Amino acid sequence: MTVLRTRVAIVGAGPAGLLLSHLLARAGIASVLLDSRSRQEIETTIRAGILEQGTVEILGEIPGSRVHSVGRRHDGIELAFDGEGHRIDFAGLVGRGVWLYPQHEVLRDLVAARLADGQDLRFGVTVEGVEGADTAAPGVLATDAEGRPLRLEAEVVVGADGSHSIVRRSVWGGHAAGMFREYPYAWFGILCEAPPSAEELIYSRSADGFALISQRSPTIQRMYFQCDPDLDPASMSDAQIWDTLQRRVPGTTLHEGAIIQRDVLRFRSFVASDLRRGRVVIVGDAAHTVPPTGAKGMNLAVADVVLLAEALEASLTRADERPFDAFAERALRRIWKAQHFSWWMTSMLHVAPGQSEFDARRALGELRTVAESEAGRTYLAEGYTGWPLG
Repeated sequence: MTVLRTRVAIVGAGPAGLLLSHLLARAGIASVLLDSRSRQEIETTIRAGILEQGTVEILGEIPGSRVHSVGRRHDGIELAFDGEGHRIDFAGLVGRGVWLYPQHEVLRDLVAARLADGQDLRFGVTVEGVEGADTAAPGVLATDAEGRPLRLEAEVVVGADGSHSIVRRSVWGGHAAGMFREYPYAWFGILCEAPPSAEELIYSRSADGFALISQRSPTIQRMYFQCDPDLDPASMSDAQIWDTLQRRVPGTTLHEGAIIQRDVLRFRSFVASDLRRGRVVIVGDAAHTVPPTGAKGMNLAVADVVLLAEALEASLTRADERPFDAFAERALRRIWKAQHFSWWMTSMLHVAPGQSEFDARRALGELRTVAESEAGRTYLAEGYTGWPLG
């Protein structure tokens, strides 16, 4: 067995793990980063990317980041319902914006920056478990890319390995160690070759259900519509997909094009029962997931990491355990705010199965309350662009 030692062992080379390794290195704290995927898999798995302003400020400090040169700032969204569009002016209401910059582009920037900085980043490593969580020297048990057993010993282990976290399962006793909420609808998502259909994102509620007209690049667009969670993505023709999308955004003429990807995204909220046990911590999707409606997923992971990096710097460089002891409580405050915001946006915009006429009219009343009130628009703008970090 190969035995390695470091100060912080990080499992998962997603946005949370990579950013944490960067912030720790800036504080002079060594780490080793393990991921079961190849570099190519990490950099080419396409996911959405609406970045809060605070997230952009953090990423913009990383050498080689393209978030400002390639990412596109959006200062608002359109909230559409009852055949009308209402612009929510983020910049005018709260002086902040969001950036459209897909997650795989963020990962390309982070991987390149960490490798250029000499980060010990090991691809193709299968983590099997964590032991010694309640000791001063927890260890990660794994198999390396050549199939050889590996033990990584550290002062702290961080699980940033996604919603199916091995670290969470190993330390907390299973994937279901937490609180869940299942939603009775999903999103049918497409990538298509077409120019943007609108300058900003459109969140639309119609009698038929929800639709989101998003963007990816000047030539590739991402769009979604509400569907049954069990719908087979292959069951609809391209014509049926475009007809469904167009009916759900009345007043906007969509630019159609070849559909190059389709999938069904189920909705689920989850918060782990605890974020820390002894010297083991979980962050990002390992600790929580949210519906995509509020654009909180990657942003919440960044917020976790900012707090954790501060706590680990205090613990490992000054022997001050107070921030580390307070990490979970501080992180959970934002996590539950984000859970509420995501639930609120999702519930307000989607048509629930079996919805009554009363429910439909009440939902329109809620949308009007938000769109026609400066206080309502400000609340949405504050939540969507992100609360202060740290």
